[in-house]
Amino acid sequence: MHKSAPTPRTRRSRIGGFSTVELAVSMTVLLILTAIAIPTLMRSFRTYQLNDAASRLSDMLKFTRFEAVRRNTQINFLTQASGTGWLVGTDSNGNGTIDATEKQQLIAGVATLLPSGAPPSTSSILAKLGATSSLDATRSGAAGSLTFDSRGAVSPLAAYVFYVGSATNPEFGYRAVILLPSGATQIWTAPTSGPWQRVG
Repeated sequence: MHKSAPTPRTRRSRIGGFSTVELAVSMTVLLILTAIAIPTLMRSFRTYQLNDAASRLSDMLKFTRFEAVRRNTQINFLTQASGTGWLVGTDSNGNGTIDATEKQQLIAGVATLLPSGAPPSTSSILAKLGATSSLDATRSGAAGSLTFDSRGAVSPLAAYVFYVGSATNPEFGYRAVILLPSGATQIWTAPTSGPWQRVG
Protein backbone atom coordinates (compact mmCIF):
# COMPACT_ATOMS: atom_id res chain seq x y z
CA MET A 1 0.00 0.00 0.00
CA HIS A 2 1.36 3.35 -1.01
CA LYS A 3 1.30 6.32 1.44
CA SER A 4 0.58 9.71 0.08
CA ALA A 5 3.03 12.55 0.70
CA PRO A 6 2.20 14.77 3.68
CA THR A 7 0.36 17.92 2.80
CA PRO A 8 2.00 21.30 3.58
CA ARG A 9 -0.49 21.83 6.40
CA THR A 10 0.59 18.58 8.12
CA ARG A 11 4.27 19.48 7.71
CA ARG A 12 3.80 22.88 9.39
CA SER A 13 2.02 21.46 12.42
CA ARG A 14 5.03 19.25 13.21
CA ILE A 15 7.46 22.21 13.52
CA GLY A 16 7.89 23.18 17.22
CA GLY A 17 8.17 26.74 18.51
CA PHE A 18 6.73 29.40 20.74
CA SER A 19 3.67 31.39 20.02
CA THR A 20 3.76 35.16 20.57
CA VAL A 21 1.63 34.79 23.70
CA GLU A 22 3.97 32.15 25.19
CA LEU A 23 6.99 34.33 24.46
CA ALA A 24 5.34 37.40 26.04
CA VAL A 25 4.42 35.46 29.19
CA SER A 26 7.95 34.02 29.51
CA MET A 27 9.53 37.46 29.12
CA THR A 28 7.13 38.95 31.70
CA VAL A 29 8.01 36.25 34.24
CA LEU A 30 11.72 36.76 33.55
CA LEU A 31 11.42 40.53 34.02
CA ILE A 32 9.51 40.11 37.30
CA LEU A 33 12.11 37.70 38.67
CA THR A 34 14.91 40.06 37.63
CA ALA A 35 13.20 43.03 39.30
CA ILE A 36 12.92 41.02 42.53
CA ALA A 37 16.51 39.73 42.43
CA ILE A 38 18.42 42.93 41.58
CA PRO A 39 17.80 44.82 44.86
CA THR A 40 18.78 41.73 46.86
CA LEU A 41 21.94 41.29 44.81
CA MET A 42 22.82 44.98 45.19
CA ARG A 43 22.32 44.83 48.97
CA SER A 44 24.54 41.72 49.16
CA PHE A 45 27.20 43.42 47.04
CA ARG A 46 27.18 46.59 49.21
CA THR A 47 27.42 44.45 52.36
CA TYR A 48 30.39 42.64 50.84
CA GLN A 49 32.07 45.98 50.02
CA LEU A 50 31.60 47.24 53.59
CA ASN A 51 32.91 44.00 55.10
CA ASP A 52 35.87 43.97 52.72
CA ALA A 53 36.87 47.57 53.49
CA ALA A 54 36.62 46.99 57.26
CA SER A 55 38.66 43.77 56.98
CA ARG A 56 41.38 45.46 54.93
CA LEU A 57 41.62 48.30 57.45
CA SER A 58 41.77 45.84 60.35
CA ASP A 59 44.45 43.81 58.53
CA MET A 60 46.59 46.94 58.04
CA LEU A 61 46.38 47.73 61.75
CA LYS A 62 47.34 44.14 62.59
CA PHE A 63 50.23 44.22 60.12
CA THR A 64 51.59 47.48 61.59
CA ARG A 65 51.37 46.03 65.09
CA PHE A 66 53.13 42.85 63.96
CA GLU A 67 55.90 44.90 62.35
CA ALA A 68 56.46 46.87 65.56
CA VAL A 69 56.75 43.68 67.62
CA ARG A 70 58.88 41.89 65.01
CA ARG A 71 61.32 44.76 64.66
CA ASN A 72 61.18 45.60 68.38
CA THR A 73 60.67 49.30 67.68
CA GLN A 74 57.92 51.89 67.26
CA ILE A 75 56.08 51.80 63.93
CA ASN A 76 53.47 54.32 62.78
CA PHE A 77 50.14 53.54 61.18
CA LEU A 78 49.10 56.40 58.86
CA THR A 79 45.88 57.56 57.22
CA GLN A 80 46.23 59.94 54.26
CA ALA A 81 43.62 61.42 51.94
CA SER A 82 43.75 59.97 48.43
CA GLY A 83 41.24 61.45 45.99
CA THR A 84 37.79 60.73 47.38
CA GLY A 85 39.08 57.93 49.61
CA TRP A 86 41.77 57.18 52.16
CA LEU A 87 45.14 55.52 51.95
CA VAL A 88 46.02 53.56 55.09
CA GLY A 89 49.38 51.97 55.64
CA THR A 90 52.48 51.21 57.61
CA ASP A 91 55.19 53.86 57.82
CA SER A 92 58.03 51.35 58.14
CA ASN A 93 60.86 53.85 57.60
CA GLY A 94 59.38 56.54 59.89
CA ASN A 95 59.43 59.38 57.35
CA GLY A 96 55.81 60.40 58.06
CA THR A 97 54.35 59.31 54.73
CA ILE A 98 53.26 56.07 53.08
CA ASP A 99 55.82 55.30 50.38
CA ALA A 100 55.08 53.17 47.33
CA THR A 101 57.25 50.36 48.70
CA GLU A 102 55.44 50.23 52.06
CA LYS A 103 52.40 48.06 52.84
CA GLN A 104 49.20 50.02 52.18
CA GLN A 105 45.51 49.74 51.31
CA LEU A 106 43.18 52.16 49.55
CA ILE A 107 39.81 52.49 51.27
CA ALA A 108 37.70 54.23 48.62
CA GLY A 109 34.56 53.95 46.55
CA VAL A 110 31.20 53.07 48.06
CA ALA A 111 32.82 52.03 51.36
CA THR A 112 35.27 54.58 52.74
CA LEU A 113 36.43 56.01 56.06
CA LEU A 114 33.87 58.33 57.62
CA PRO A 115 34.26 60.95 60.34
CA SER A 116 32.29 60.54 63.55
CA GLY A 117 28.79 61.95 63.53
CA ALA A 118 27.24 60.04 60.64
CA PRO A 119 27.35 56.52 62.15
CA PRO A 120 25.21 55.58 65.16
CA SER A 121 26.40 56.23 68.72
CA THR A 122 29.05 53.84 70.03
CA SER A 123 27.38 53.53 73.44
CA SER A 124 26.38 49.92 72.71
CA ILE A 125 30.02 49.08 71.85
CA LEU A 126 31.26 50.67 75.07
CA ALA A 127 28.65 48.79 77.10
CA LYS A 128 29.82 45.48 75.65
CA LEU A 129 33.50 46.34 76.05
CA GLY A 130 32.89 47.30 79.66
CA ALA A 131 34.62 50.63 79.15
CA THR A 132 33.56 53.82 80.90
CA SER A 133 35.38 56.26 78.64
CA SER A 134 34.51 57.07 75.03
CA LEU A 135 36.21 55.74 71.94
CA ASP A 136 38.52 58.20 70.19
CA ALA A 137 37.09 58.80 66.69
CA THR A 138 39.42 61.66 65.75
CA ARG A 139 41.52 59.41 63.47
CA SER A 140 38.50 58.20 61.47
CA GLY A 141 38.01 60.06 58.20
CA ALA A 142 40.96 62.33 58.96
CA ALA A 143 44.66 62.33 58.13
CA GLY A 144 46.77 61.29 61.06
CA SER A 145 48.88 58.62 62.67
CA LEU A 146 48.93 56.10 65.48
CA THR A 147 52.04 54.52 66.93
CA PHE A 148 52.49 50.89 67.94
CA ASP A 149 55.27 50.36 70.47
CA SER A 150 57.64 47.40 70.55
CA ARG A 151 55.13 45.41 72.63
CA GLY A 152 52.33 46.02 70.11
CA ALA A 153 50.39 48.45 72.31
CA VAL A 154 48.94 51.68 70.93
CA SER A 155 50.51 55.04 71.72
CA PRO A 156 48.98 57.38 72.83
CA LEU A 157 47.24 54.80 75.02
CA ALA A 158 43.52 54.88 74.18
CA ALA A 159 40.79 52.94 72.38
CA TYR A 160 40.20 54.17 68.83
CA VAL A 161 37.35 53.69 66.36
CA PHE A 162 37.49 53.91 62.57
CA TYR A 163 34.12 54.14 60.83
CA VAL A 164 33.58 52.55 57.42
CA GLY A 165 30.49 53.29 55.36
CA SER A 166 29.02 55.26 52.51
CA ALA A 167 28.39 58.98 52.88
CA THR A 168 25.85 58.89 50.04
CA ASN A 169 24.12 55.54 50.79
CA PRO A 170 23.75 55.21 54.57
CA GLU A 171 20.92 52.69 54.19
CA PHE A 172 23.51 49.94 53.76
CA GLY A 173 24.74 50.41 57.33
CA TYR A 174 28.16 50.92 58.84
CA ARG A 175 31.19 49.04 60.09
CA ALA A 176 33.42 50.11 62.97
CA VAL A 177 36.99 48.90 63.37
CA ILE A 178 37.91 49.17 67.04
CA LEU A 179 41.58 49.42 68.00
CA LEU A 180 42.00 48.57 71.67
CA PRO A 181 44.87 49.99 73.79
CA SER A 182 46.55 46.56 73.70
CA GLY A 183 46.70 46.78 69.88
CA ALA A 184 44.01 44.15 69.28
CA THR A 185 41.29 44.94 66.73
CA GLN A 186 37.58 44.18 66.53
CA ILE A 187 35.02 44.71 63.76
CA TRP A 188 31.46 45.80 64.58
CA THR A 189 28.41 46.31 62.36
CA ALA A 190 25.30 48.47 62.68
CA PRO A 191 22.33 49.52 60.56
CA THR A 192 21.66 53.22 60.16
CA SER A 193 19.78 53.45 63.46
CA GLY A 194 22.05 51.09 65.46
CA PRO A 195 22.78 49.28 67.70
CA TRP A 196 26.28 47.93 67.07
CA GLN A 197 27.03 44.20 67.09
CA ARG A 198 30.43 42.57 66.97
CA VAL A 199 31.19 40.47 63.88
CA GLY A 200 34.93 39.92 64.12
